[in-house]
Amino acid sequence: MKVCFIGAGSVGFTRQLTKDILMVPELRDSEICLMDIDAHNLDLIYKVLKRDIAANGLDAARLTKTTDRREAIRGAKYIIATARIGGLEAFALDVEIPMKYGVNQCVGDTLCAGGIMYGQRTIPVVLDICKDIKELAEPGALFLNYMNPNAMNTWAANTYGGVQTLGLCHGVHGGHRQIAAVLGLPQEEVDIVCAGINHQTWYVQVKHKGVDMRDKLLEGFKKHPRYSKEEKVRIDILEKFGLYSTESNGHLSEYLAWYRKRPGEIEQWIERSSWINGEPGGYLRHCREARANFEKEARELETSNPWKYEHRGTEHGSYIIEGLETGRVYRGHFNVINGGIITNLPPDCVVEAPGYVDGNGVSMPVVGDLPLGAAAICNQSVSVQRLAVEAAVHADPLLLKQAMLLDPLTGAVCSPPEVWAMADEMLKAEAQWLPQYQGYIARLS
Repeated sequence: MKVCFIGAGSVGFTRQLTKDILMVPELRDSEICLMDIDAHNLDLIYKVLKRDIAANGLDAARLTKTTDRREAIRGAKYIIATARIGGLEAFALDVEIPMKYGVNQCVGDTLCAGGIMYGQRTIPVVLDICKDIKELAEPGALFLNYMNPNAMNTWAANTYGGVQTLGLCHGVHGGHRQIAAVLGLPQEEVDIVCAGINHQTWYVQVKHKGVDMRDKLLEGFKKHPRYSKEEKVRIDILEKFGLYSTESNGHLSEYLAWYRKRPGEIEQWIERSSWINGEPGGYLRHCREARANFEKEARELETSNPWKYEHRGTEHGSYIIEGLETGRVYRGHFNVINGGIITNLPPDCVVEAPGYVDGNGVSMPVVGDLPLGAAAICNQSVSVQRLAVEAAVHADPLLLKQAMLLDPLTGAVCSPPEVWAMADEMLKAEAQWLPQYQGYIARLS
């Protein structure tokens, strides 16, 4: 069986997920194919993984590498995508140009002006990957998408790419740990169910030994010595809408109209000990620092001890592959086309909801209605996502601008003329990664 990684130069993630796959006894003879356009990073992760695999005596596993995406996909049964289209250079434009217009993002990779533009860069590549999968991969191959903006990419792949695609995100895990901590319970004893859209998913069930614990969350978070300071937005939403969100304080704050629109009030909602708690441009700063340290860390990786394959991680990818290949049941939360799973969200959108994987495939139970307030928050973002996907697929700058105008935070800060100007400035600045918009961008010059 062949598993390929598109964007394998994400060293830490690729190393962990490869370990997780090869820790499954039935998967130890798999081919792991690494693909990245950056040959330097690709060589590094290849050497590290080669050493790890040898040290763990996995002689049956086969590790290959290539900078050719089509070659990586050829014959693959599972395609795992983690690439960042445009890299840090493009990502900086997603954050810094909107900041000039007063759109203050902490991350900018899912919604808001930055996430919308990120989707314009990524969706054409996602559709090219889908084309390659249909032409070259094993029949029935599964596309596991970790790329942001996750919902938009997964929407485009399923609707326009014609390939079964699961969008995967680890946000559910972090909130689960927090909930267990504020309840003072072991995480494995707290049973959660989440439903919503990616990065706006809600813990609609929190039970301990069959007892509903949701009424204890607000007091628990407000009294917690750490989370009461770091998660002010999430706690405020919990108080006003009755549900805790899966997403971090910084992420959640930029998807809503209320917390970052007035510069003088932003500090009261964020905490600066970590970028993820809401620092303006915090993730961009974090990424720049990581790049500056990369060469030093790369040298350390080349000489460090290999990993012992002892403790498996929590990312969904390996468990999904294990379930499909062995028949063992895995329960997780996946991003899929709704189709009636959440009955008061549109059927064509991508929802994040509980699912089961086994030898029969991926099964998604019906969740039913979200509480009205939570559904309203999600529906705002779904409309933005739909416009952004259609804009990227059809190269429609008007739909792109409408998406930005209807985005909650962008629309709260910018007037229509400002949105139009900002979108045009971002299109021009990011032209090299936007092949579908070349005709329109030429007319802007």
